[in-house]
Amino acid sequence: MFDTHAHLADGRFNKDRAQVIERALKAKVKEILCVCCNAKELSVFSQALSSYPFIWLAAGIHPHDASKYKEMKKMLLPALKIKRFCALGEIGLDYHYMNSPPEIQKEVFKAQLKFARERDLPVIVHTREAAEDVWRILKEEAIKQAVIHCFSGEKKELERYLELDFYVSFAGMITFPSASSLRNLVPLVPLARLLLETDCPYLAPQAVRGKRNEPAFVRHTMEEIASIRHIPPQELSEITTQNARKLFRIN
Repeated sequence: MFDTHAHLADGRFNKDRAQVIERALKAKVKEILCVCCNAKELSVFSQALSSYPFIWLAAGIHPHDASKYKEMKKMLLPALKIKRFCALGEIGLDYHYMNSPPEIQKEVFKAQLKFARERDLPVIVHTREAAEDVWRILKEEAIKQAVIHCFSGEKKELERYLELDFYVSFAGMITFPSASSLRNLVPLVPLARLLLETDCPYLAPQAVRGKRNEPAFVRHTMEEIASIRHIPPQELSEITTQNARKLFRIN
């Protein structure tokens, strides 16, 4: 399996990061994309994670920090020089917490999309309660390589992303008892555009709800989607792993 969105540089893994990675390997998680959202996390990646040949790096300025873009964007160019860097993200819009005003979020989102487009980088998109603006900006900016991370939207939103030929990633919430409407959308995603993720340490699947999420738990999401799609788990693992490698250009 390939966990395409894990915040392994988060401070909540400081005490047992090596053990978390070992448990992931035992659970047959063969590759992990570590998402870093600030310079401190990039430093943790360089010091503690960059030596693992199966852990890759994505970096970007989260919409929560859009107001700090001028000081934080300095981390993007150094990130490009890290050998295992393969995507810009997570970036996007979040109108739920409103840590930064919407207009600033949109400005920063566009700036980072331009940054990615000029360097031919795939992007990892965060969207929460901002579906219309996210879709419009992605379309206006002519983005061709993107994954909608931790999808939790409605059918119209999903169809729009698929029309743009984007990848769609599902996380542990797909296993929640309350997520029946989300599960109903899973069959609409072509297998060639489907990815798996944990978004750890957040969103632990139902079977381990209440625990800190970690890459090993991506199995619960994979098994749920395999059941919905009526295909063997091993087949889904192989398909989604190859999808991730294609999007992030990993040989």
